[in-house]
Amino acid sequence: HRTFFGLSNDYIQNVYEQLFLLKYHGGWGFLEAYNLPVLIRTWYVKRLQKQFEMEKEAQEEAMSKSRR
Repeated sequence: HRTFFGLSNDYIQNVYEQLFLLKYHGGWGFLEAYNLPVLIRTWYVKRLQKQFEMEKEAQEEAMSKSRR
């Protein structure tokens, strides 16, 4: 555990989650995503989440239309 200097374990875990999402769903390379400035990386992750939500809504709408 870090006690004084450095980033918290929760912060590091969040960074790794972001890197995983960008690599797995966005096709980014690890170093490419790792070297992004924090604000840009965060924007891409939020935009990816928005895309997932839009796709889920479209799928739910299509399923509800097919049930009619």
